Parts: sequence; structure tokens; C-alpha cells
Amino acid sequence: MTADELFADLPEQRGPAVPRGAPRLLIAERRQVALRAVDLDGLVAVTDPVRDVWAFVQGLDLAVLYEAVEAREGVPGRPAIDPQLLMALWLYATIRGVGSARALERLCQCEIAFEWLCGGVGVNYHTLSDFRLAHGDLLDRLLSDSVAALCAEGLASLERVSLDGVRVRASAGAGSFRRRASLEKCRKEAQQLVRRLKREVQDDPAAGERRRQAAQARAARERLSRVEAALRNMGSRENERRSRRRKHPDAADQRGEPRVSTTDPEARVMKMPDGGWRPAYNGQLIGDPAANVVVGVAIDTSGSDHGWIAPMLRQVKQRYGQEPADLLVDGGFSRAADIEWAARPENGATAVFMAPTKSKHATDPYRPRDRDSPAVAAWRARMASAPGQAIYKLRCLHERINADLRRRGLTRFTVRGKAKARIILLWHALAHNLMRRSSLRTAAPAA
Repeated sequence: MTADELFADLPEQRGPAVPRGAPRLLIAERRQVALRAVDLDGLVAVTDPVRDVWAFVQGLDLAVLYEAVEAREGVPGRPAIDPQLLMALWLYATIRGVGSARALERLCQCEIAFEWLCGGVGVNYHTLSDFRLAHGDLLDRLLSDSVAALCAEGLASLERVSLDGVRVRASAGAGSFRRRASLEKCRKEAQQLVRRLKREVQDDPAAGERRRQAAQARAARERLSRVEAALRNMGSRENERRSRRRKHPDAADQRGEPRVSTTDPEARVMKMPDGGWRPAYNGQLIGDPAANVVVGVAIDTSGSDHGWIAPMLRQVKQRYGQEPADLLVDGGFSRAADIEWAARPENGATAVFMAPTKSKHATDPYRPRDRDSPAVAAWRARMASAPGQAIYKLRCLHERINADLRRRGLTRFTVRGKAKARIILLWHALAHNLMRRSSLRTAAPAA
């Protein structure tokens, strides 16, 4: 007899019911204090761009910054932050698209790459903001040195360059633009406010209240200075309008009276790439289209690219002592005077490759005109030829520079004034060339 048959008649036995307990879980406890041995350098990958930034900064000539440091051995005082560290922080922040000093200060406290750069050195937003805008001449020299080094390695060339404008939104708001009558009213109100606050500061004996009123008076004086700067710029705008009215009276009347911003008097309302009209600056970038490297920058307050061929070619000559053989530009730079200027032997005899503008009479733009100078006639023949059109196709490569800068946050200036906007453009150009240097060196052995 099997076991199943032996105990078949017995009832099924069940054990006592046990209540089901609560689940056992590992719960995060974020308030506990833990001592850890952390290797900060081991937390950053070997291929992280932050290491390239630091290696690049270590090779820069920053002697002028070290000479300005007042903290010296044998003299009491707090040590200064290493200028190499501040330079590296802003270069890496620009690459990451960070354009705010306060945001950079927060990143230095919570992100590994920025903590690795700091290496335990504490930075504050005020120091970062001051350093970013205080060394425009140094950034200009570093841009020239970095491009010269790339040319010496054979990674970039100045034989063929391209020029294009990039319009960047200004810090001024659209509602800050006012006509002359409104500016005069704002100036009177600001002057009255400054006088009233000055009297209150002198009459009030309380120290805390005096400091608060002093801050208000300082803000009122700054507003008054901005309004007065706007009135000074209004004179040049009115002169432009009178000149435009002599040439195109109907178009000048349609635009109405000129207006100037009270927050950023140098900003101009321009037509943006999306078709809208907003306060902006027109940045000019000249570079090597093949290597995708920026070789020169400039800032304009006009919405047109006309007349920038000669200044940018002169800038290349001044920076590198060399005139480009070819210059590629789009139709926005179309001016016969610029083509004639570039073709002169004393100016480098640069051949301009520029798409001709289409006439409303539907005539052939490549056909020579009776009034054409020899330089303009040569330009028409050059653009009509197959080799000339093949060379001009390289101009589209310049758009990669504009796209990279916008991808890294060059969509709106957070500073005011043309001089400061140019410094921000220099930071972006230097950071862009730094990343291009790494890519070109990586691709060079394969080529």
C-alpha cells in the first residue's frame, strides 16, 4: 500500500494563521552625518571637457592678471583667488551655456565638474561677475593667440575666411524705448528724486535708515545717468533719421520718431531671424569656415551688415599680420565700395565671394554693367564661373559657428552696453575655439 492510500482518509491539517507584517524597506535618511574618503579627481571622467578647459588655461599667458593681485607674501591680508581658476570657470560655464554669475556660484557647490575646477576654493557671484567683464583686452589677445597657435599647427588657416552677422537679443525691454519728449520728462523726474533723496539722507540721523536711503539715492543716480545717456544717443538717431529722410522720405515717415531705451541706450530694435522686431545687438564674426574657428569679433548697433567687410579685414590684418586671399560673405554685405576696397593691392587684394542681389528688373546679375569698376567686373565674372560658385558654397559652413554659439547660450545678452556685449562675444569665441581645438586635434591623426 502506498503512502497516498495509507493517509487518504485523514483530513487536511492547516497551521495557525499568521498575520502578514509590514514590508521591510531600505529608507533614505538624508540628515545623517557621514565621513567619507572621496577622491575628487576620480569622480571626473578622463574624457570630460572640463579637463581640456583646465589644460588650455594652464597654457595661457595670464601674467597681467597675476601682476594685479595685491595679496603678496609677507604682507597681511586674505589670499586672492587664482586667476587661472576664474578663467577656467567662465570658459567651462560658457561651454555649458551658463551666462549668470549666480548660477555659476550654485554650480560650484553642487556639480562635480565645477567642484573639481574649484578644488575646495570658495567663489561668490560678485567676484565671478566682476572678473567676467573686467578683462576685455586680455580676452582679445587670448583669442588672437589661440588662433595663431591653431594656424601654426596646421589646424586652421587664414587664406580663406568667411564673415557673417549674428543678432543677439539685448537686455533692454521693448517697453523701455521712449521718444525725446518722454525722455525729457523722465530726466526731470529722476533729477527731482535724486535731490529729494539726498536731502533725506542728510536730515535722517538713523544709520540703518540712512544706508537704505543711500542705496535708493544711488539707484536714482544710476537711472538718471541712463536717461541722460539715452538723450545723448537720441541726437545720433535723429541725425540718422534726417539723413534717411533726404534719401527716402516716405520710408522715414513710416518709421516715425526715433526712440531710445532708458535701460540700455545703445541697443537698437532690429529684425530678428524669426521675423520679429526686438532690441538687439548685431555681432560680426569672421572665421575659418573649413576649420569652424572664429578669428575675429565685433559688435554693431545697426541692423544691417553693410560696410563691415573693410573693418573685419583690417582686424584680421591687425591681429595676425596677414590678409586673407578669399572672403566669403552673404548678400547682406553687398556694397560695390567694399569689393573695390578689398581688391586694392595695399589692402591685401582679397577676392570677395558674394552672392549678387537680384534686381527688380529681372536682369542677369552676372552680366557686366557699363558703370562697373574693374574690381566689380572681376567679382561678377568670378561668381559666374563654376570654380567661383564651388568656392562660394563653402560659405554655408560658417553657419556652424553661429549655431554652436547659440546652442551654448548666445541668445540674449544679460549685460548692457556695446562694450560689455563685445566682451561676452569674446568669451563665446574663445570657448568655441577651445572645443574646436580638441576636435581638430582628435581628427588630425585620422586625416
